[in-house]
Amino acid sequence: NQQKEMLIKEIHHRVKNNLMIISSLLNLQSNYLKDEESKEIFKESQNRAKSMALIHERLYRSTDLKNIAFKEYITTLANDLYRTYVKDPSRVHLQMIIENVNIDINAAIPLGLILNELITNSMKHAFPDGREGTISISFEKNNDEFILKLSDDGVGFPPDLDYTKTDSLGLQLVTSLTSQINGKIELDRDHGTKFIITFKEIGI
Repeated sequence: NQQKEMLIKEIHHRVKNNLMIISSLLNLQSNYLKDEESKEIFKESQNRAKSMALIHERLYRSTDLKNIAFKEYITTLANDLYRTYVKDPSRVHLQMIIENVNIDINAAIPLGLILNELITNSMKHAFPDGREGTISISFEKNNDEFILKLSDDGVGFPPDLDYTKTDSLGLQLVTSLTSQINGKIELDRDHGTKFIITFKEIGI
């Protein structure tokens, strides 16, 4: 069993290295692009690769693949994305209330990508034209249920937009990844945008 664990960790290490290579290649390719929209697409793909690499690095370092400390991962990811997308930190604030919750490997990878998409979405779209505000992330466990909340007090979703049927690749990813962990997703539009994702232990 120890040998199996070592093998799994070695695989995660190699996956992480490959993802970092992909991220670097995307970065190099984007230097040749002229229009901003294409550059943006490349940047988002690069961040997805980096987000996945970060989780594989955590999995490689973890002593127990059934109990991965997720607080540090969320904090690192959110701060990385904040540095990438928020040009004026005095205008958009980042608030995190993350419990020391352990999750297993099956939930860790989809959840890492869900976080990447929702955080990116808020940072890119919630505060146009110099608006000020706060992006809040919370993660906790209540009995056997995990609760992830990501909210902002920005402009909010257009009232006629159905996030489950949008053209946005990011939100399509969030919807399909949430179902992958047998989770439930809610969108509260009362004050800005608030996504609440709940799911239970999957087990290996």
